[in-house]
Amino acid sequence: MSYLMTTLTKKREVDTIIRDTIDKVLVLRFGRASDPVCLHLDDLLRKSSREVSKFATVALVDIDSEEIQVYVNYFDISFIPSTIFFFNAHHMKMDSGTADHTKWVGAFQKKQDFIDVVEAIYRGAMKGKLIVSCPLPSERIPKYQLLYKDV
Repeated sequence: MSYLMTTLTKKREVDTIIRDTIDKVLVLRFGRASDPVCLHLDDLLRKSSREVSKFATVALVDIDSEEIQVYVNYFDISFIPSTIFFFNAHHMKMDSGTADHTKWVGAFQKKQDFIDVVEAIYRGAMKGKLIVSCPLPSERIPKYQLLYKDV
């Protein structure tokens, strides 16, 4: 389903969409078009994009592209899919009860879960917040183990 959505493969494209998306949440899904979990999330994002189109823009970022590795390293993307949110070129963070507030790791279980998260980020951003609380119950938040290298 990734062929139906905007897919970014160059650093310049990512920089431009972050800079030019004004008064909307920018949702960037980092992953691979060949990964089954990414395909599931892509389908969910595609189905949800119309409902969130008034307050969000969704784009896919191919992590296999050489130029994108700058962002992969900066955001410490070690699990895919990872979804990162921006508002007016500011990185939006979400406290979902996991150790990492900078991104959503894994797929959303339901279309409504994604819409609720994006809406919460939009409402918080409109109030000037850079971190918001996750509106989802803890059983619908993906859990994973963080592994730190050289610690």
